[in-house]
Amino acid sequence: MKCVDLLVTGIGRLVTPPGNVPRCGQEMKEIREITDAAVAISQGRIALVGPKQEVHDLLASIEITETIDVCGRMVTPGLVDPHTHLVHGGSREHELALKRSGVPYLDILAQGGGILSSMTSTRAATEQELYDKARRSLNEMLMNGVTTVEAKSGYGLTLEDELKQLRVAKRLNDTHPLDVVSTFMGAHAVPPEYKGHTEAFVDLIINEILPKVAEEGLAEFCDVFCEHGVFSVEQSRRILLAGKRHGLVPKIHADEIEPLGGAGLAGELGAISAEHLLAATDEGLAALAKHGVVPVLLPGTSFNLGLAKHARARDMIDKYELPVALSTDYNPGSCPTESIQLIMMLASLNLKMTPEEILTACTINAAAALGRGHDIGTIEVGKRADLTIFDSPNLAYLPYHFGVNHTFGVIKNGSVIAWNRTIVTSNKEGALQ
Repeated sequence: MKCVDLLVTGIGRLVTPPGNVPRCGQEMKEIREITDAAVAISQGRIALVGPKQEVHDLLASIEITETIDVCGRMVTPGLVDPHTHLVHGGSREHELALKRSGVPYLDILAQGGGILSSMTSTRAATEQELYDKARRSLNEMLMNGVTTVEAKSGYGLTLEDELKQLRVAKRLNDTHPLDVVSTFMGAHAVPPEYKGHTEAFVDLIINEILPKVAEEGLAEFCDVFCEHGVFSVEQSRRILLAGKRHGLVPKIHADEIEPLGGAGLAGELGAISAEHLLAATDEGLAALAKHGVVPVLLPGTSFNLGLAKHARARDMIDKYELPVALSTDYNPGSCPTESIQLIMMLASLNLKMTPEEILTACTINAAAALGRGHDIGTIEVGKRADLTIFDSPNLAYLPYHFGVNHTFGVIKNGSVIAWNRTIVTSNKEGALQ
């Protein structure tokens, strides 16, 4: 190491899960903690990490370009949000009264609301309008401490409009300081023009939309809403296998509302993740464990929908030894929030997860749900220098003191992109406005 580009010092408490692979079961509680720590960064990657005096001694003869002192604050790996519907038009606050009066989510969808309402708004929006709206949301996520975000399509439901959403996500990844990972989810709902003809829409996805998405290199993953009244297990299997043939790794919206068998299908296909899982059966959870599928839980969705039922996080961790991940599920209907810190609180309150498990679920396990555990999700030598700086004395304080944003600063790829609760610059093309 000839030069250190950035030395982060004065870290009161550095907390990180260990390793490059998802942490399963009781491993989720294992956190490495260093008090009075420092991190040296070179060429966007972590070069040294440890007690401050040790790091400073090792750097005695090394040129240091820039040093920042975080003044005793807590530092964690950059948070990862592995399930969002980032790019969409419009909003659905008009559905709030329906939800509060007890109208079920699937009934709202059947009446042309829900996803189909967002579809109408997304189809009507220009690419620039979608970009501007999504960029504002990314800024909110950044200021909540997130450094990598997954973004699903699925509000276009035509070839042209699905491509439009995915092109916006790609442009955001190219220009915004956060990394945006794209998932094709054309099988999010059946559009009105195919009502009563779901098989024909499945054929459209497989024969026309998927090949074009793959040809343009617009997505890394393929997702499907496997749910009663949307896409059956067999239809989901066809779509995800077609995606695999085009090089897209399968994900599944599985057993969110009814125990249809999506979790079992995730295991059968070797999906990288199964998401939601509120209604997953014991057999489904066992299939996830057997085949190494990451369960991505979305406690903000069950909270916002006013559901009494929550995902069985304790069973997943304690009984099935699964590597649970957490995410916002940011979307315009069932969970319109960009706050991963709200999700941390809900995971503590409703999923009964410990602060250590929550950090693991928002870092290395969330990274694993995107196939990036080797590169992000922990603070270790050689990994990408993605760090979040919190105005927090310890890990338990994050879910304890809720309803506020604890993020002081964010470092992405070794560059300071937020400081003193303000976005300061971009490490990609151009500056944020």
